Amino acid sequence: MNKSILILAFIFLANNLFSQSDDINFNLPESGNLNTITTAVPFLLISPDSRAGGMGDVGVATSPDANSLHWNPAKFSFVEDEVGFSVSYVPWLRALVPDINLSYLSGYQKINDNETVAMDLRYFTLGDITFTDVTGNTIGQYKPSEFAISTAYSRKLSDFFSLAVVGRYIYSNLTGGQSAGGINTNAGQSVAADVAGFYKKDIRLGKQDMNLAFGGNISNIGNKISYTETSNRDFIPINLRLGTSVFMDLDEYNNISFAFDVNKLLVPTPPIYNDSVQGQIDFGKDPNVSVVSGIFQSFGDAPEGFKEELREINFSFGTEYWYADQFALRAGYFFEDNTKGGRKFFTFGSGVKYNVFALDFSYLINASRAINGNNPLANTMRFTLVFDFGEMENLN
Repeated sequence: MNKSILILAFIFLANNLFSQSDDINFNLPESGNLNTITTAVPFLLISPDSRAGGMGDVGVATSPDANSLHWNPAKFSFVEDEVGFSVSYVPWLRALVPDINLSYLSGYQKINDNETVAMDLRYFTLGDITFTDVTGNTIGQYKPSEFAISTAYSRKLSDFFSLAVVGRYIYSNLTGGQSAGGINTNAGQSVAADVAGFYKKDIRLGKQDMNLAFGGNISNIGNKISYTETSNRDFIPINLRLGTSVFMDLDEYNNISFAFDVNKLLVPTPPIYNDSVQGQIDFGKDPNVSVVSGIFQSFGDAPEGFKEELREINFSFGTEYWYADQFALRAGYFFEDNTKGGRKFFTFGSGVKYNVFALDFSYLINASRAINGNNPLANTMRFTLVFDFGEMENLN
């Protein structure tokens, strides 16, 4: 399909190709105006699987499955089956264009009772883009795309605790080498790592036996990306995810779990620049720092101080109900402050498991009244297919 050059401009803005919003101006730091944190390759943060997508995008402390590499790879040490993989499909901006989507493939293999290895591949395509010059003449057509491939190693350090490390290669080609504003462009590349931990233990509360879990994951710790030789290099979405969950069997056939996650980007917050003196920062800190400095700076560089730092934390809640380990119902809620993007949405989902196959669905309903809070996944159905080799062995 053909699209105007405006779509290309949108892609550049959404991925923050040239700089960290260094022309934002506010009258006062207490104003509470929009001050979102932007990074390159934001597709790395899209929830890839329908199970978590139906639970408000929680997943750091939920029970392990084939999609755990995105949420918390340390969960793989506690997975029950020897081998598993999943395939997911996520439409993106479906209300506007039909050919933008995220495809996700993930799988794992247990080495022994304590060690597990895993891999995943995510591919994000932005459809067909027609490039035109200032007079509207077509100068080329291209299909922008991004992908990331990851490998993970998870090890159980005790009966209750595990750690994991991940290596990731990221490739982002949005222009196909076309010139933008007379500047030659190139594909952005980065290498990143994740560090994760997971703890789970059986407890008894009152007369109810439960399984309590905690998880943490710092993902995408990697070098900055640049799409031109003249622009500043941009942070990739280094992200801190913490969460907890509780699981309980109600009876022989019914069980239910509840989960809660918090997320915070570990990249610098855009400062408030002086209206009169170019480059002078009135409030906040200089965002043009190294990756390590940016991670530590992200906890205390918001122009409005501690109250703005709190607004940079996203919250999500989710619940999952299973009947006879064959049919699942899920629901969740996600909250982001209006000044940091304004995403608020409810999610619903279901799952069906039969022998070696499991099929999950999820659906998102936008709940934000903020102008900037519209969600690209609103009113969109997502699908995930899970294949469990361990169950096949049990059948034999």
